[in-house]
Amino acid sequence: MSKIKISAVSYTNTLPFLQGIKASPVMNRIDLSLDHPSSCAQRVIDNEVDMGIIPIAALLDLPYYRIISDYCIGADGAVDSVFIFSQKPINEIKSVRLDNQSRTSNGLARILLKYYWKVDADVLKKGEADAFVLIGDRTFGKKDTMPYVYDLGFYWKEFTGLPFAFAVWVANKELPADFVAEFNQALADGVSHPEDVIKGLPIYDNFDYSSYLTEKLDFHLTLKKRDAIQKYLELYQTL
Repeated sequence: MSKIKISAVSYTNTLPFLQGIKASPVMNRIDLSLDHPSSCAQRVIDNEVDMGIIPIAALLDLPYYRIISDYCIGADGAVDSVFIFSQKPINEIKSVRLDNQSRTSNGLARILLKYYWKVDADVLKKGEADAFVLIGDRTFGKKDTMPYVYDLGFYWKEFTGLPFAFAVWVANKELPADFVAEFNQALADGVSHPEDVIKGLPIYDNFDYSSYLTEKLDFHLTLKKRDAIQKYLELYQTL
């Protein structure tokens, strides 16, 4: 059988998964590529790859999908890498610029603005704005660079009482059961010792990798996170 093509995200939050995959015999069965979240999703949607860890907003664009793992990129409260940075208090903003590397977090920002903060702000893809969405490694060490910083994982929990799953492992076709089991075990092994990926990473002021990987991120796709996915998708479709 030809190798299974997989797209993964090239952010620090995926490194524990990647260390598990690369240390597993499953590596011999896959063709792995790294992309930013929106590109990863598009490659799964366009059938360029067989599976990927994709932003949950992209599930709506897939005619068929199967969540194939017990693991995700998630958080139960503040996540420390998905923010709205703002020049003004959130209730005073008139415009927000989205992150061109994001799908789910852009949607999450819009959901919270509309339903939690009840702010009617213009949504921009580029140009100057009162506030902007920024995700992933590009946020590290930047919490002190803007007057107002809003962690979207924290405010989703405040809004819904639920944890959140930003991205899940999804296949766009049926895959062999033995492969799925082997892949899931590789992920389990990787997230069992997430701090092993820290050595050699860039150092940032005001950012703690250990806290991020062991306390802020929650890699387990629980029933409550599945409930959060459904609630998010329902709200996303009203935007």
